[in-house]
Amino acid sequence: MPQDLWHQDLWPQDLWFRLLLVALAVWRVTHLLAAEDGPWDLVARLRARLGEGLLGRLMDCFYCLSLWISAPAALITASGPQAWLVHWLALSAAACLLERWGSAEPVIHALPAAEP
Repeated sequence: MPQDLWHQDLWPQDLWFRLLLVALAVWRVTHLLAAEDGPWDLVARLRARLGEGLLGRLMDCFYCLSLWISAPAALITASGPQAWLVHWLALSAAACLLERWGSAEPVIHALPAAEP
């Protein structure tokens, strides 16, 4: 093989592609923790153990949780403290948009009556 695929750089140099990958990862982890039971019901058990306390309520709110998940994720994409702040909020916003986009109920409109 001309290029060894296992030794390529893990993070592409293109910032937009990196932001997209990290935004998808933030959405996936946030969705797993906030809305899924997880493998072997591990996340559901964790959520039950946390109860109604601060951490338990955090696990129930996708939007709140996305802020906490995107904070360390922004370290992957940002080049400094100011960029980290912008990337942190942007990654959380992207996860929230993906959540809204994927969970919207389909709307079916009736066709207008045909004219004779």
